[in-house]
Amino acid sequence: MKANELREKYLSFFETKGCVRRPSDVLVPRWDPSVLFTPAGMNQFKDHFLGRCKLEFTRATTCQKCLRTGDIDNVGRTAYHHTFFEMLGNFSFGDYFKRDAIHWAWEFLTDKKWLGLPPETLSATVYKDDAEAAGIWLNEIKLPADRLQYLDEDENFWPASAPSEGPDGVCGPCSEIYYHTPLGEVEIWNLVFTQFNRVGDPPNNLEPLPSKNIDTGMGLERTAAALQGVATNFHIDILKPLVLAAGSVCGVKYNDQDLADENGRRLRRIADHVRACTFAAHENVYPGNKEEKYVIRRLLRRAVLDGFQMKKKEPFLYELVPTVAELMKVPYPELSETIERVQQVIRAEEEHFLGTIEGGLGRIENVFNSISSEAVVPGKDAFEMYQTYGFPPELFETLAADRGYGFDWDGFKKEMEHHGELSGLTEKNLLFQDDPLETLKKSTAPPEFLGYGSLAAGDAKILTVLKDGQMADSATSADSAKIALILDRTPFYAEKGGQVGDTGVISNGNFKFRVDSTEYDGEFQIHAGALLEGTVKSGEIVLAEVDAARRAAISRAHSATHLIHLALRRRLGSHAEQQGSKVRPDELHFDFTHHQGLDRETLDAIEADVNEMIMADLPVTCDEMPIEEARGVGAMMLFGEKYPDVVRVVVMGESKELCGGTHLTRTGQIGLCKIISDESVSAGTRRITAVTGAGALDRVRKMETTVLSLAGQLKVKADDVLQRITALLAEQKKLAKEIETLKRQNGVSADELLSGAEQVGGVSAVLKVLKDQDAGALRDVIDAIRQKSKGTAVLLANVDEKNGKATLFAAFSKDLVAAGYSAVDWVKAAAKKVQGGGGGRPDLAQAGGKNPAGAADAIAEAKAWLEAK
Repeated sequence: MKANELREKYLSFFETKGCVRRPSDVLVPRWDPSVLFTPAGMNQFKDHFLGRCKLEFTRATTCQKCLRTGDIDNVGRTAYHHTFFEMLGNFSFGDYFKRDAIHWAWEFLTDKKWLGLPPETLSATVYKDDAEAAGIWLNEIKLPADRLQYLDEDENFWPASAPSEGPDGVCGPCSEIYYHTPLGEVEIWNLVFTQFNRVGDPPNNLEPLPSKNIDTGMGLERTAAALQGVATNFHIDILKPLVLAAGSVCGVKYNDQDLADENGRRLRRIADHVRACTFAAHENVYPGNKEEKYVIRRLLRRAVLDGFQMKKKEPFLYELVPTVAELMKVPYPELSETIERVQQVIRAEEEHFLGTIEGGLGRIENVFNSISSEAVVPGKDAFEMYQTYGFPPELFETLAADRGYGFDWDGFKKEMEHHGELSGLTEKNLLFQDDPLETLKKSTAPPEFLGYGSLAAGDAKILTVLKDGQMADSATSADSAKIALILDRTPFYAEKGGQVGDTGVISNGNFKFRVDSTEYDGEFQIHAGALLEGTVKSGEIVLAEVDAARRAAISRAHSATHLIHLALRRRLGSHAEQQGSKVRPDELHFDFTHHQGLDRETLDAIEADVNEMIMADLPVTCDEMPIEEARGVGAMMLFGEKYPDVVRVVVMGESKELCGGTHLTRTGQIGLCKIISDESVSAGTRRITAVTGAGALDRVRKMETTVLSLAGQLKVKADDVLQRITALLAEQKKLAKEIETLKRQNGVSADELLSGAEQVGGVSAVLKVLKDQDAGALRDVIDAIRQKSKGTAVLLANVDEKNGKATLFAAFSKDLVAAGYSAVDWVKAAAKKVQGGGGGRPDLAQAGGKNPAGAADAIAEAKAWLEAK
């Protein structure tokens, strides 16, 4: 079973059980500070499990793209370890529990409609004290007792060893399912029953939860490997082509029979790492020195080193990006949209590291040769390799482990800290130092935002001037540096939540500063732009004025997104949830969940609903309230979002959403909303583009101008343009048919061809070379010949000298087909003479060739074939 089929079967199966199919969350969940990358399918459901958000559903199923680095050194060495992988999962939020989870897992695995695995090839484990789960397996599933294991909390509890070792909080027992193949035993599914709250140390420290949940995980690659009967995940249909492609670009033949082959390990690791980095770079996570960016740099440099050790001394990883996109296009078609950008990112990192790698490896060899009897790489040497040659310490540690050496992590970290104290900030040690703005953030409260109620502030104070990103006391209009200002209070809205930032002017008697963009750095608004005149200094009192007309246009578009969201859910269903948006002056993009395109009738209905709410001139209210109160009033909480304790609820009629953006006071101020398009942005996600206010009026005027221009050219009234164009198209179609008829009438006839038939091999054969005949007409003629005469064989060679082509048509009457003649075999034999090939049915076949000069030879070959027959 192919991986794409397995993925779809899993999700479809759980949809039949009432689970809502949700798209994969992002690989890098910036909303979740607890993780760098999404580690499991349940990550996007944290608030659902904890009851922190309004549930639009209580059952869900996903295929989540995940990235883990805990076992990074095993990638390529073992059969199943990856960094990037896909996790199939089904979830319950206070809904179904153990019985359904176990029964459904068994049904999916064994029912012939789904995976159809033989029951005797499966076994299970349960937590040693989980009599309920054991009873379901033994008494209801009828799993033989010798195929059920009872394991301790270190194996069958989540988190591992939670009852005795903690941490406190939600936890529960697990049940794992194993598939036994000729290649060995494979764990393919883990069912987690979160039913307890751990409080303190044992005994009696597991308190039952009032709402029990289900969280299951099935590794797509691991299960596909078991189903496809291959020895490693890297040999499944969505990974082996990437491994082979890696071998091709590195000039190394991949040995798929020896998993211990060192070059094979390198190629598998390259395939894994480039896949992970392609997905990350697609989400704008580039190689760097911090957090998730550092992980991507580490993966890329490890893969570059693998290539270098196979004599590949030029960039090559970037060449594999299109292969990744092609192999993963079914679940993630969006990858194809960023291939060129991702290639540029990866190639730049390759070139940077290749510039130092040769010298670095020589230096590492010297370090190994000088290691003392303690057999540990000194931290000082590791720091030098990182600073001078760009070798990530984890990579150095791996190379050392291959030689049997240890690694002095404490010494490395001390060297990093010491270097920071001596030499200040450098590109190499940003991972361990604050950026200049951090000093301001730690010493100063975040600026007060005034923009909900005012578009101007006459008593704002400049906290700091930024010149090329560095804090400065002042700047002049003569400076060539990029200037930005941070104020203690501001009416400027900084870009956030899809809404673009404000523009405007900041000034006093000493200077005038044009604000071109406003963005956040943490909780601080950065006003970036150009110093038009004078000198600006930190500490000055200024007048900050937002461009009011532009803000109003932005607010029109933002309020319209809320109305569009409501209209979509009314027309399409509650699944049509917001997946993202971009709000500009009188223009908006709105991304939402839906599996198919919207027809014109549906789009018109949605647009009509929106404009009906606009004409109703509904009041728009924006109130801050505790999140629990927001739930109480029915405010929509978007799937997977993380919300603070106090939220801002924007209400306009039936629309109630949490939103920090700027809005109008009444819907009537939007004026008009026109939907321009509906398009797909990824699997299961659509995008509506619309314009509002002046933008909508401008679009209507342009369309009116187009219609009036057409009316003038067609010499009809504007209201009659469509009717006239429809009539012209019908007339064009009619004329095309007449032309086709004339072509056929001027072609060869059935009677003419039959008159030239000859006896060949005991049948009446029509064999002829023709020139520039209509293909459709020839097929009609052949049909007419077969109807008129039994025992007839036809092979016509139609020569198109102008385009340098020849087309062969072969046919047998029904009685000859019944006697064993095949037009396919006949036309293939003749087609060799025109350097072509073909196919079809036993009674009618066709071939094309690029050598029209061989048409006569093809007829001769056809005659010889009949004679031999």
